[in-house]
Amino acid sequence: GGGRGRGGGGWSGPKGGDVQIAAPTQHVLEQSAVSINSRGDVRAQFTVNLPARGRTILGQKAADIFGRVVPEFVAGSLVYACHDGDALREHVLSVEDQGWLRDRLGESGLVAFVPDGAVLPRASGADDRPMGAGGGNVVKFESPPELRVSFDLPNGNRTVTGMGVRRGVTLIVGGGFHGKSTLLSALQLGVYDKIPGDGREFCVCDDTAVKIRAEDGRSVSSVDISPFISNLPFGKRTDDFSTADASGSTSQAGNIVEALEVGTRTLLIDEDTCATNFMIRDDKMMELVAAEKEPITPFIHRVRSLYEDRGVSSVLVIGGSGDYFDVADCVVMMDCYRCRDVTKRAKEIAASANGSSRPSAPVALRHDASSRLPFGSIVPRRPAGESFRPNGRAAVRSRSVVSYGDDVELDLGGLEQIVDVAQTNAISLALQRIAAMAAATRTGAGGANGTLRGILDGIEATLDGVEGLDALSPGEFHGGLARPRAYEIAGAANRLRREGSMVQER
Repeated sequence: GGGRGRGGGGWSGPKGGDVQIAAPTQHVLEQSAVSINSRGDVRAQFTVNLPARGRTILGQKAADIFGRVVPEFVAGSLVYACHDGDALREHVLSVEDQGWLRDRLGESGLVAFVPDGAVLPRASGADDRPMGAGGGNVVKFESPPELRVSFDLPNGNRTVTGMGVRRGVTLIVGGGFHGKSTLLSALQLGVYDKIPGDGREFCVCDDTAVKIRAEDGRSVSSVDISPFISNLPFGKRTDDFSTADASGSTSQAGNIVEALEVGTRTLLIDEDTCATNFMIRDDKMMELVAAEKEPITPFIHRVRSLYEDRGVSSVLVIGGSGDYFDVADCVVMMDCYRCRDVTKRAKEIAASANGSSRPSAPVALRHDASSRLPFGSIVPRRPAGESFRPNGRAAVRSRSVVSYGDDVELDLGGLEQIVDVAQTNAISLALQRIAAMAAATRTGAGGANGTLRGILDGIEATLDGVEGLDALSPGEFHGGLARPRAYEIAGAANRLRREGSMVQER
């Protein structure tokens, strides 16, 4: 935002007069604040808080804003001549190359790529700029030779080299504070292009990748979590599971199944934010607690079948359970922020441990790759349109909180790939569009697919159209929108605290 005033108590300040526009971030997002149409016209949408005294607009000062200040802003920001042409060109070419590289991952058998020389650590938890931006030492990323790949970028005859994260099951291991979660964080935000100088340019990830975590207390509506949870006490169903207060394990199971429902091909998981009993049960606990008394099938028993049956890869930060060595295709170790390929050694350790397993441990309970269980199918769901109507009361409070209707506080804190409050603004509007689209499919209007995924495909098609983000708020000239992914829209829909918001389609 910006504000301009005339020295000593002018029109800028608490009485109005400020000119505001959505601020950019480190991530390059499609947004409504500034856009270029098919004719090459540049459009900026900003807010002017008119100067006032009491309930009276100060006309001469307001005229000064529109007659002098706004033209100064335009001349200093929207006109090509006011920019460094070479820097602007490099910015555009960098963003184009990042998108091109992301599109090449699939055909290269990769789910992610981290370039040599990348600066992955951030300045702080509240500052997304690169560590060391103001001076100081930082360890730049260097790829292990065994995993090094190169791409010739289309712009500028440049080759980028770095670590390719292959499809399958990849573990990121290492001691505490050595950079495991920092690497995963860079991957989860690799679904977005970065501005030049961010340090994570060309750190790209499969654009369907979803970060998974446990979320105690979240709402779950009509999800089939039976691949992970079954035989709950008192006969509670898990093939059509709903709760207003999910546990760590049921929330994590729900998060995975919901992501699969809308088409993710890559799961990103950090042990630090997971439910321990969902991730692993060791041999001693399995001997003590009979299988028929334990409703949870740990993720370790599903991770292979997720890839082999459904083509869904997993990248996991693991610091406390070597049992995952059995099911991994690749293991990298972060050591003082330096990355090493330790797959061979991890497999040797796993083989040695399996060879010395206690005779009393049932074979069916061992965590080797042969213990994989088939994953099964995913049951599609339909949004119940009435549940998504906010009755004219929808307000975005922050990047992670939306007041939606009279009685719903929508918590999006578990959706870690939302990077801008402008995305949250768009998500709030998209939820309202779900209500209209669900009603239309119920009546047969337009012949659209009424499943959650079908509706999301319809929203994506609308956003890809000529109107773009403006289609979410027709006629309102909303300059505070940025495009979210379908996965975050789905995540918000799945967290709506209204009974019966989703219905299974069997």
